[in-house]
Amino acid sequence: MDKLLLVDGSNLLFQMFYGMPARILNTQGKPIQGTLGFVGALLKMIRMVQPTHVAVLFDGECHNDRTDLDENYKANREDLSQMDEEDTPFSQLPDVYRALEHMGIRYAETTICETDDWMAAYCRCYGETAKIVIASQDSDFFQLISENVTVLRYRGDSSVLCDVQYIQEKLGVAPGLYADFKALTGDTADNIRGADKVGPKTAAWLIREFGCLASIIDRAEEITKPSIRASIQQNAERLRRNYKLIRLTGEAGNPFTLEQLHYADSGMTTTQVLKEIGLR
Repeated sequence: MDKLLLVDGSNLLFQMFYGMPARILNTQGKPIQGTLGFVGALLKMIRMVQPTHVAVLFDGECHNDRTDLDENYKANREDLSQMDEEDTPFSQLPDVYRALEHMGIRYAETTICETDDWMAAYCRCYGETAKIVIASQDSDFFQLISENVTVLRYRGDSSVLCDVQYIQEKLGVAPGLYADFKALTGDTADNIRGADKVGPKTAAWLIREFGCLASIIDRAEEITKPSIRASIQQNAERLRRNYKLIRLTGEAGNPFTLEQLHYADSGMTTTQVLKEIGLR
């Protein structure tokens, strides 16, 4: 069976750029720590997963339909446009792209959606005929986990491969209900406010008792805890909006076909890649 590794490129670049202990300059005095970390992590993930196909997907600068639903969506993110360019991860993006081209790995930037939507589309299109590993720290991808889809949270030797059992044991809900769970608890990373007095344990309890979010709202009168019942009733509209913000439908198109993403590991090292594209 084919195995497709989908890498959340923007997420990995930010993780490596800010996660390196210090700015690293090459012999020309150019900062390369983000590129160095990105390539090194990507090669380690490839050797960890051993995929037959690879794609790296990035969030481009485009209109986000989710902000039409909620103007506060991701409004808490730092405005990098106010910083010196070389102090932002985007300054090293052209070098990352050159490295990917040199490695023979397809990459693309979103133009009408978010990277999450592309990932979901790949899962919807190929999730029953191929193994898919999504590499990202973004927990929204938990909702895509299935028998054939896993999420790799890369942290070097402490990396975790999240599967159905992992989500059920960690959160107490099935992956298919993760968007319902997250709508209830909220998501500080995306500036999504959940229901007051509803944390992870309460959200899992509500889902076990009533099922999906829509059922919880429709049957709110049956919730035995008065404060939780009142919170669900008072925040019903926001919870429905949260679900629309978080839910990944898989309806976006795919930037590449599976056949276009075939990859064979040549065994090259991080140092080789950077040297061959003129960064070392």
